[in-house]
Amino acid sequence: MDSEDAERAASHLSVPEETILEACGDPALPEMGVVEQVWETDPIPPEETAEAAGRAVRDLSFEGVPDGGEVALGVGSRGIANLATIVSGVVDAVSAAGYEPFVFPAMGSHGGATGEGQREMLNELGVTEDAIGCEIQSSMDVVEVGRTPDRDVPVVADANAAAADAIVPINRVKPHTDFDGAVESGLSKMLVIGMGKQRGAKIAHEWAVDWSFRRMIPEITDQLLDSLPVVGGVAIVEDQHDDTAVVEGVPPSGFLDREAELLEDAYDRMPTLPFDELDVVVFDRQGKDISGQGIDTNVIGRRPFAINEPAPESPDIKRIYTRGLTETTHGNAMGVGSADVIHESIAAELDAPTTLINALTASTIRGVRLPPVVETDRAGLVAALSTIGVVDPDTVRVLRAADTMHLHRLYASAALVEAARDRDDLRVVEEPSPIEFDDGQFAAPPLLD
Repeated sequence: MDSEDAERAASHLSVPEETILEACGDPALPEMGVVEQVWETDPIPPEETAEAAGRAVRDLSFEGVPDGGEVALGVGSRGIANLATIVSGVVDAVSAAGYEPFVFPAMGSHGGATGEGQREMLNELGVTEDAIGCEIQSSMDVVEVGRTPDRDVPVVADANAAAADAIVPINRVKPHTDFDGAVESGLSKMLVIGMGKQRGAKIAHEWAVDWSFRRMIPEITDQLLDSLPVVGGVAIVEDQHDDTAVVEGVPPSGFLDREAELLEDAYDRMPTLPFDELDVVVFDRQGKDISGQGIDTNVIGRRPFAINEPAPESPDIKRIYTRGLTETTHGNAMGVGSADVIHESIAAELDAPTTLINALTASTIRGVRLPPVVETDRAGLVAALSTIGVVDPDTVRVLRAADTMHLHRLYASAALVEAARDRDDLRVVEEPSPIEFDDGQFAAPPLLD
């Protein structure tokens, strides 16, 4: 479907602003100010991240790896700060130790589940052969390295990585959007799902429906560590500004225990919304580069598509309105079903095959259900506010954020601005003023700083 066809389809789905206002009236909207979260952070300076990655490699043991042996470096997660620099630092350290590194995409079914698509995704992340100084071997071929003892589930791994003399995954440790466990997103998950390519990701997500990721990932991780030459991993933890805070070499013996400790650190550093009770939250964008589910479920307190997994306890948001997709998500609207209302730009940019393939692989097709589509921001905000009961613009609790990753500065309704004045962790940056629209769209830009 070309862009003109997509726009026509979106227009067919979209409800005009006039229709929304006729149904809901033209209610008074809250005035909005700007608040800023006060975070104390101590990131690694970008110019020092390569050396930090080198130290992480030197902390690992390559005993048993032959001189000149091939070392497969797993890379693949989106949204990691300084990723190309970190990978380059790992490559340099591995090369300096006398080995031959190569990078393989460890990203499950992403990139359209093709080798070339995954190479292109690495390219978009800045991980090119010229930038990192080594070869990239991208293929969807996998080999079976064993089966789980109780359920007889096949355990598969990237064929190029399995044939290497050593394997080192490089990944960020962070809370997962689909489940809670001792380990969530990180080195272990990259081994089980990312390194398993499309087949491994599909197997894992199918079995997780009954088995649960929190139990599956540790068991299969142990099996992979026993079956493959994994010499360790390079773990990354980011702070509230999504800057690099930790780069650490984790030996195989620490893939579960040390990773669990790093996950606790990641939870402490994770940016969140500063209020637990909210009437409406507007997100300017969602995308796979923001979160695996487009909108981070840990931030919104919703997990509507997960099977047999409880939702986070907070926050409690009555309505979510999402305005657009990021450019680098390439139309993948995974998790769009987390919203209650969406702008027609999402419907116009949505790549249905890519989105559905992702949902099928992850067994989360409910997450890509399309919410009601509206023509303008005024229509979206009015539709959200008109379905939560009687609304007083002076007391309604409304936030607008760029996305679930960028939460430092937020547009906030007058009631929330007043609440922020009494808190040490919040600062009022701009006083409330009427919302301005340009042909029904928000005139104020997204807050990305």
